Amino acid sequence: MPINFADQYMMITPFLDPNSENDPIATDSSADRFRRLNCCVIIPTYNNASTIAAVIRDVSKYTKAILVINDGSYDGTAKIASSFPYVRVWGYEKNRGKGWAIRKGFELARESGYDFAITIDSDGQHYARDLSAFLDQLEKEKKAIIIGERDLNQANVPGKSSFGNRFSNFWFKVETGITLEDTQSGYRLYPLLPLEKIRFRSIKYEFEVEVIVRAAWAGVKVYSIPVSVYYPPKEERVSHFRPWKDTIRISFLNSLLVLETFIYVRPLRFFRTIFTPGQGREYIRKHLLQVNQPDHIKAISVGFGFLMGIMPIWGFQLITAIALSILFKLNKALVIVAAHISFAPFIPFIIYLSFKAGSYWVGDKARQVIYNRHMGLSSIRHHFYQYLAGSLTLALLAGISGGIITYLLIKLLKLWPASPNSHTG
Repeated sequence: MPINFADQYMMITPFLDPNSENDPIATDSSADRFRRLNCCVIIPTYNNASTIAAVIRDVSKYTKAILVINDGSYDGTAKIASSFPYVRVWGYEKNRGKGWAIRKGFELARESGYDFAITIDSDGQHYARDLSAFLDQLEKEKKAIIIGERDLNQANVPGKSSFGNRFSNFWFKVETGITLEDTQSGYRLYPLLPLEKIRFRSIKYEFEVEVIVRAAWAGVKVYSIPVSVYYPPKEERVSHFRPWKDTIRISFLNSLLVLETFIYVRPLRFFRTIFTPGQGREYIRKHLLQVNQPDHIKAISVGFGFLMGIMPIWGFQLITAIALSILFKLNKALVIVAAHISFAPFIPFIIYLSFKAGSYWVGDKARQVIYNRHMGLSSIRHHFYQYLAGSLTLALLAGISGGIITYLLIKLLKLWPASPNSHTG
């Protein structure tokens, strides 16, 4: 997770060594837990002069291993934070975004010897008493991002926050398969070592979405625990979230992550599982064969995979197939396998058959083609309508015939007598 920070960072106050015997919290039980678990608290902040002192005082009741990242504040936030002798404050002149500040906090925490970090917002929304709940979970699970789930149904919660959160939760499930109720909470515990191996691209609010998606892809467990939250009246609220601008950024990020999910992440995970010794057979038994799944669903899944694999939406065939298989509750694994009928070696053959099938629709305007292995998408350019009509016809025929043949094979295999030496179970 290396970052090229162009700004000059300034250490305003020293940071206590987590292993130092002179740590003033050495006798405190909560602080002992932070020390034993090698965990610190990161507070990213931007122009929170009215709240930062209260947040630091609240956190310091549990630990003095506090790192404040001043994200270009100009209202005295850095001066207030540096007035606490046990807090390490790092800052830079230009505001870069919350994600940038958190990423820098991760880097500095690792340099200081910490393995875990809890991020807490500096606007006073979170209660430090919930730090103990994070540590309780950390003692049980060392490789997990734990998100503090807020109650967004209480009074004073902005409508835009509730809607934006539901929107983010939906796309997170699409991208990872994990259900969370609060993907936008800034109160989190992060395992720092696994994140060092992940490359992140975002630097503003959308980073808090990207980090949990990419971490989940990397095998890091992501789940939530309930935490308390305080939403002051609107006239007292301090927030730098820009509803339109930041929502657009988050939406754009989710669009990219969804594409990456279906084009790269899920297919790669599928084939890795299939070809991993000891896992391939179990995956086939559990997901492809699915003993309890009706035979007609399996047959429809194969036929649908063939249909989508030949459909003239090159580059989007697999992502569309997976999305629709989820919508129609088909066997996703069978759909993915069947959709790969359009793998590179078969593309020239599929294009040739599409032109042949299309010739029946365009009549005298049909182009006569000769099959060769160099035939590609460029061949479509001058006779697009013939190819389009033919590919739709071929896709429909392949889907119907593939489904029927699969259904008959399944029934035939069930009638085939078992080997006397076979074992059931």
